[in-house]
Amino acid sequence: MKKSVEEDVFIPLYPKSAVKDKSSPCSKFQERRFWSAVKLLSNILLWDGIVPEDTVCDLGLSKLLNRYLLLNLLNTPPGPDNTEKCSKVVSCFPQRWFRDLKSESTLPQLTNFSQHLLQ
Repeated sequence: MKKSVEEDVFIPLYPKSAVKDKSSPCSKFQERRFWSAVKLLSNILLWDGIVPEDTVCDLGLSKLLNRYLLLNLLNTPPGPDNTEKCSKVVSCFPQRWFRDLKSESTLPQLTNFSQHLLQ
């Protein structure tokens, strides 16, 4: 899993003018890479309870979400596309991680993602 996150994930950041047109090659490539990374996130988080939680959180949240996915989300204009992306990312998280959290709090690794959702 670590090797996949470190060596296989690549989501290019193009100028907004290059991805403004959803049918442009740059936009299509960026979208495919984003959704591939979301699938990897989902697969990594499925190992929760089998692999130590610290390892799953580090790979899935600290490295994959915060290093790659969040950057793409921050560069996606507000709207239905961003909402769909955020919703899919949220659906990957194991529910048990949130059972014992106090109201209006989150996991430390999700602070930046939570701020994005609030905006």
